Amino acid sequence: MTRRIVGPFNRVEGDLEVTLDIEGGIVRAAYVNSPMYRGFEQILLGKHPLDALVYVPRICGICSVAQSAAAAQALAQGMGLQPPDNGRLAANLTLAAENLADHLSHFYLFFMPDFARDGYRDRAWFADAQARFKSVSGSATNDVLPVRAKFMNVMSYLAGRWPHTLSLQPGGSSRPLEEAEKLRLKMLLNEFRAFLERTLFGDTLEAVAALDSEEALYAWMQPRAKSADFPRFLHIARDLDLQKMGRAADRFMSYGAYRDGAAALFPAGVWADGKLQALDTTAIREDVSSSWMAGDEALAPQEGRTLPQPDKPDAYSWCKAPRLSGQVMETGALARQMIAGHPLARDLVGRHGASVTARVVARMLEFALVIPAMESWLQQIRPGAPFCLPALELDEVRGIGLIEAARGSLGHWMDVRKGKLHNYQIIAPTTWNFSPRDAAGVPGALEQALVGLAAEEGGNAAPLAVQHVVRSFDPCMVCTVH
Repeated sequence: MTRRIVGPFNRVEGDLEVTLDIEGGIVRAAYVNSPMYRGFEQILLGKHPLDALVYVPRICGICSVAQSAAAAQALAQGMGLQPPDNGRLAANLTLAAENLADHLSHFYLFFMPDFARDGYRDRAWFADAQARFKSVSGSATNDVLPVRAKFMNVMSYLAGRWPHTLSLQPGGSSRPLEEAEKLRLKMLLNEFRAFLERTLFGDTLEAVAALDSEEALYAWMQPRAKSADFPRFLHIARDLDLQKMGRAADRFMSYGAYRDGAAALFPAGVWADGKLQALDTTAIREDVSSSWMAGDEALAPQEGRTLPQPDKPDAYSWCKAPRLSGQVMETGALARQMIAGHPLARDLVGRHGASVTARVVARMLEFALVIPAMESWLQQIRPGAPFCLPALELDEVRGIGLIEAARGSLGHWMDVRKGKLHNYQIIAPTTWNFSPRDAAGVPGALEQALVGLAAEEGGNAAPLAVQHVVRSFDPCMVCTVH
């Protein structure tokens, strides 16, 4: 058996290294290292609670709104505030805009360029993939970047700026909309819908959302495989058997996304052992056995500590190992769609388990499901009605903010004592997906998903199969360790 370290990975937000144990050309074990310590949880100690709204968006420049939303929710719970309808709708629109922009960037800029690599030169689809998706020179880059930039103008109306907006507050949104701004937002959503239907799907969003099985998916793909980008991916994926690659534990978790009063567009829950189960967030524990963190017991986030111990024996990552009832959980778009009960996601996972294909398909489904919801939320906003309630001073209180970022479940746990932040713990989606082994020696989701992949014994670059699996989770490493 040989040991091989691959990384740092390009086209990944932040730093990532993966150690592979390879025998007979197959990955037998994987160890995922988040090599960059951030320290945000330490920075927040002793600060005024509202200062969290300034600090936490700077954890990441690509999903800063998600961090703002989680902090605002934790503060709102501590203050006992329930935002007015306009504030809730504006917050949903702001978070959805960032999440969909992240999905777009991931597909076109991070994920698809791997299929333009020379290792696939003998494939019949290679010339088309290279012309379309090759980094920098592929035609997709020139198509998608202006569209993404135009779509991000949604943030100028809803949030005032991006990244690091301060518009999301415990009491709602501090950026009220006028009727003329609603009209401009409607035009931006219409333009983004048109791009998705023309270029990404080659069909209406409603038709994509209605796909209900693997058989229906590939039948839909066939006439569009050379004219639209998602069908192009499906054609490539089927040729490479990506639907059989990257399976982890098939246990999924979601905190629920885009609340609409008491309900949510995508509900909270757990999918495990082939069935839907209720989510009990009090069962979350953070194991630090393999982390460069002080401590020898798995703690609930409310009691969690972030105390670096870089010389800790047998540790290999700055990332903690969160577990739900002691179990590894996968989080992300696929988890959301499994728990929401989308028939296509359920069919793909039922046939093959979680996979590279299933994770990408789930992100595409979210375009088809969330844009119509955004159109509805915008229509419901009533200019002139309240958008935000004033914040209250906090003395002795705890608050929890649980939201869904593009990459999955994001939680903020806040403890205020004598009017200052006594403790603030964050578990990001990539902390769940890229966690190291726990005290029982159980690997995290990515570590499990890499086992069994083909990997030549020599060389320095990450094998293509490894790259596909890693990127299928869309890691955001700067969010992973605080």
